[in-house]
Amino acid sequence: MENPKIRFKGFTKDWEQRRFGEITELKSASRVHKDEWTSNGVPFYRSSDVMTAINGTENEKAFISEELYEKLSKVSGKLEEGDILVTGGGSVGNPYIVPDNKPLYTKDADLLWIKNKGKFHPYFLYEFFFSPTFRNYLGSISHVGTIAHYTITQLSDTPIGLPIFEEQKEVGEYFQSLDRLITLHQRKCDQTKNLKKYMLQKMFPQNGAKVPEIRFDGYTYDWEQRKLGEVLISLQNNTLSRADLSNETGIAKNVHYGDVLIKFGDVLDVSREQLPMIKDEKILDKYKASFLQNGDVIIADTAEDTTVGKCSEIAGLRDEVVLSGLHTIPYRPVEKFATGYLGYYLNASAYHDQLIPLMQGIKVTSISKYAMQDTDIVYPKSIEEQAMIGSYFQSLDHLITLHQRKCDELKKMKKYMLQNMFI
Repeated sequence: MENPKIRFKGFTKDWEQRRFGEITELKSASRVHKDEWTSNGVPFYRSSDVMTAINGTENEKAFISEELYEKLSKVSGKLEEGDILVTGGGSVGNPYIVPDNKPLYTKDADLLWIKNKGKFHPYFLYEFFFSPTFRNYLGSISHVGTIAHYTITQLSDTPIGLPIFEEQKEVGEYFQSLDRLITLHQRKCDQTKNLKKYMLQKMFPQNGAKVPEIRFDGYTYDWEQRKLGEVLISLQNNTLSRADLSNETGIAKNVHYGDVLIKFGDVLDVSREQLPMIKDEKILDKYKASFLQNGDVIIADTAEDTTVGKCSEIAGLRDEVVLSGLHTIPYRPVEKFATGYLGYYLNASAYHDQLIPLMQGIKVTSISKYAMQDTDIVYPKSIEEQAMIGSYFQSLDHLITLHQRKCDELKKMKKYMLQNMFI
């Protein structure tokens, strides 16, 4: 049979095409009724437990008594370190490596059990189930997809390309290292997001307080509190739909509310982000007085939930013409603010919670600039303190972007290698 396109040096022996039923013992656990589940004891794994292990999430755990475990294990046997469990129900064909010899039992048809017995490198088999080779085969089984079940008979008939154990080990450990790096960068990304969320709550005054809970050293005086209508003046937005815009060429850039809600962050660097373009020169004449400047903030006035009011502060603008688009409220500060301060403050709960009672609509939620006029804006009088706050949150955003980009690159690399290191 053919060999993978990418192999480690030193391995030249042909891979063997086999079926799971030919190479090892496949098992399923004995039936456990739901009224036999307990709140503690021996972990009882279902397909949902495998999916939470893969996705790094949490679910409600189930257990069975030690007595029932011992009784059932006499019939079905015991799971051992290196065995592979594969989901047979729900999201089918997803693997789990049994990590040790501690007592563990599984839901019968929900999880299929591949006995390893030292024949295979566990991570080689684990990654095989994510490879296009297996996923395409799974899709080719006619009734999978209409009723989501992958049976022990189907697993027995599933083909797998197998190299010698030493090559399995190299392949398995390579993907294991990739997974660890992906997990590392995703964890750091999530930790930084949580830190940002926490600091957004602590670095802006809450509930009428005059100073925030956490503040940079050297600043002690009370913050200023003003009405939005006193601090920001509204500009005119256009009503161009996506269909009226171009992703390729044009004479001006356009900030669409959907991008503010989903794509853009608290600070929108227009020199780095790709914005849709306006092609009609007549639009420029009509909105000439509302060409955006650095420091302006664009608020999305419509959404399907309470993200209404999310904003992006304009930065990085040089000679480009940028306009505020459909379902947005563009604001310009009456007095100068440090870069980033307004973008982060207006998206923080300290300000955004004021908008929730002002929102209108059921299926689609919106807010008007007239309703926002009397909301309170608080800020330090010192431009230097504003700048430190803006710079701090921008540095967190940079770290988030860095880790997310690295994570995405590693996932892309893994996808490519899964396509080329299995047959």
